[in-house]
Amino acid sequence: MIKNSVKKFGQINSIEGYSYLILLFIAMPMKYYFGYPIAVKIAGMLHGILFILFCLLLLLAYKDTKWSFNENIIFFIASLIPFGTFFTKNRIKAYE
Repeated sequence: MIKNSVKKFGQINSIEGYSYLILLFIAMPMKYYFGYPIAVKIAGMLHGILFILFCLLLLLAYKDTKWSFNENIIFFIASLIPFGTFFTKNRIKAYE
C-alpha cells in the first residue's frame, strides 16, 4: 500500500512538473508574444487539474508513509518553483 501511494505520487510529481514548464515556457509566450490566449487557457486548466491531483496524492502518500511535516512542505514548495519537482524526484524514489 505504501509503495503504491508513493509510486503514484512520484508519477504525478513528474507530470505536474512538465505541465508547469509547458504553461510557463510554451503557453505564456504563445499568449503574450503571438496573441494566442487559448494556449494559456488549455495549458492552465490542465496544469490546475494536475496540481490538485498532486496535492491529493501528496496527502495520501504523507498519510501512508508517515513523512515528517517538513518533508511535505518541501515537496509542496518545490512544486511551486519551476524545475522544483525534478529536484525532489530522488527523495520520492528513496521511499518507493
